[in-house]
Amino acid sequence: LQTVVHLLAKRIFKCPSGCTCTSDSIICVGSSFIPRAVPIFKKKQTERCLFCDRKTLLNLLLSSNSLSNIKEDAFSGLPHLEYLFIEGNKIDAIIAGTHRIIKQAQVCLLIELFFVHNIRDLRGNLFQCDCESKWLMLWLKRSNATVSDVYCAGPADLKGLLMKDVPDKHAKCISTDFVSHQIINTQSMSADIFFYKEDIYAALPVPDSDSCIIMEWDHIETKFRPFDNITGQSVIGCRSVLINEQSFVIVTQLFNGSRIYKFNQEQNKFTKFQAVEMLNVSKPNDIEVFRIGDEQFFLIVDSSKAGVSTLFRWNDTGFFPHQFLHEWFRDTDAEFFDLDGKAALILTSRSQPPIIYQWNKGNQMFVLYDEIPNMDDMVSVKAFRINNILYLAMAYYIGDSKVLKWTGKNFVEVQGMPSRGAMVLQPFMFKDQHYLVLSSDYSFSQIYRWDKEKQLFIKFREVYVQWPRSFTPLSTGQRDFLFATSFKGKSKVFEHVSVDYS
Repeated sequence: LQTVVHLLAKRIFKCPSGCTCTSDSIICVGSSFIPRAVPIFKKKQTERCLFCDRKTLLNLLLSSNSLSNIKEDAFSGLPHLEYLFIEGNKIDAIIAGTHRIIKQAQVCLLIELFFVHNIRDLRGNLFQCDCESKWLMLWLKRSNATVSDVYCAGPADLKGLLMKDVPDKHAKCISTDFVSHQIINTQSMSADIFFYKEDIYAALPVPDSDSCIIMEWDHIETKFRPFDNITGQSVIGCRSVLINEQSFVIVTQLFNGSRIYKFNQEQNKFTKFQAVEMLNVSKPNDIEVFRIGDEQFFLIVDSSKAGVSTLFRWNDTGFFPHQFLHEWFRDTDAEFFDLDGKAALILTSRSQPPIIYQWNKGNQMFVLYDEIPNMDDMVSVKAFRINNILYLAMAYYIGDSKVLKWTGKNFVEVQGMPSRGAMVLQPFMFKDQHYLVLSSDYSFSQIYRWDKEKQLFIKFREVYVQWPRSFTPLSTGQRDFLFATSFKGKSKVFEHVSVDYS
């Protein structure tokens, strides 16, 4: 162990055994410890503000020790430090924040300049060429200073490579995260976000309060605030639909039928427009709203053995039953999507595999097209595309939720995700990133991110929502949010943010 400490002013102390002391330095060769005149290193690393009581320190030699890393602000409080020697250690990372260590130094202001004059030798240190070392790799690439060769110790594909020669792609350490943005003290089954007259709204069915709560987005506060409250009986679904520049909200109830409400501009609220004929609907579970050409439809999914999933069609005066689908099968969810240029519907069921219907232009009806075998008892289904390739995301409550890919002839499974209490496997896209969020009634919900090279979704983050029932994306301006509803707790809004892990 060799340690050399230079001081600006004389200090009176007893020279440690095995060391040679002069008026301005302490030189210890072969010593097993660092003199008391210098704060002791702990755990083979430099602690924060380690030399705060040594403000007169000029030169610091930490050569040939067993230091493995240097923490951020380890050398803060050293306004006169001019030279730092750290060769011959086991350092594999220097935290980027160390560029603040000499804010008032006469020689330099930032770590980039500090290296030119102060860090003379980096030999003997094997750095991990990862995000934490990104700043050092960039400096080595850009600097014209004479610095000894520094090699990567890892990761495996970069081992032995000069840090200055690391490809730029390995230095891309910008990632994303989901952070809590707003907590809404409302329990809900879903959140339908819709746009009307340059404003943003969310329709939340709240069974416990027998209402459909309409919330409005505050563009200044960037949060949702209460706007309207549509009362009913055991409300389990609220879906918006825009027809002829008029905004409607479809409200499904377990009792006393279902209703459609229209926005009244004069009263600035939604007022009753129509009572929906529900003769064959016994237990509504989902509402799917879609257009085919110029025609507007919505489908109420029935989850009872005695009911029928029913398609309704707009005829300029209201919505009326158009077709009965999938009788007696306890349907759980429906998704409208484009299948090779043709309108299609897929229904998941408690008692049989998912069924695909295709729209027949001739008779203006959905006709049975195919089924997806070995996928019984799926509770929800969502369609999405990556690079124009069609996928389905299907949630399984206890077991494996599935991601399926359309081959041009049928859907085939490409990935399974272990599920525990999953009610939804929701796809969404922010910026150029594709995600899936898998809900859980018993633990954290898992967010997966699409890996372009592996062509799979990789587990990325986890978020906690008590008994989540839906995850709805919202993009406004340059910001992205994810609205998560809770069946038994508080609903939450998460913001999708960029994070520089270097």
